[in-house]
Amino acid sequence: MTAHDPKTELLRYLQEGREALVWKLEGLSDYAVRRPLTPTGTNLLGLVKHTAGVELGYFGDTFGRPFFGDAPPAWWYTQDAEPNADMWAAEDESREDIVALYRRAWEHSDVTIASLTLDAVGHVPWWPEDCSAVTLHHVLVRVISDTQRHAGHADIVRELIDGSVGVAQAKNSLPTQDPSWWESHRSRLERVARRFGDS
Repeated sequence: MTAHDPKTELLRYLQEGREALVWKLEGLSDYAVRRPLTPTGTNLLGLVKHTAGVELGYFGDTFGRPFFGDAPPAWWYTQDAEPNADMWAAEDESREDIVALYRRAWEHSDVTIASLTLDAVGHVPWWPEDCSAVTLHHVLVRVISDTQRHAGHADIVRELIDGSVGVAQAKNSLPTQDPSWWESHRSRLERVARRFGDS
């Protein structure tokens, strides 16, 4: 068995989630990437904005490397932001700006990850003081989980927008069937579900 570097493996899973989120925006109009498709307003561009903030907070502020310094944006956790402000793009926030921020967040995070050991301790400023101490390993696992979870949300939102599916640009991960097969498959699942009613 070949020995693997744990940090390299964790970073690979994080990068896969990052790239999947950005890829889900490709080929869509500005309306489509901002369009809220769930009752709670989930939208593709908001998922990217939120995930950028997650990285900058956990890999930046937590380890004494604040990205925004003394002038964070209005939606940042240190500001008196409106609820859910990090989950959607305001009119003055372009897709290009948010994607660029996310890519800069990757770079900022990757420097933190490269420069610290997995057992390095940081402090999450927005957690209660008695439980704010975390290791880089803990933060990596937490951010990977959050990123991959939101990449899954993006999968569903994108499919609702235009039917596009797949885990990554080069990896569909679904059986290759024509649209009529999928329509028949979905109808079959609906028939089975209806047998259970609303009970």
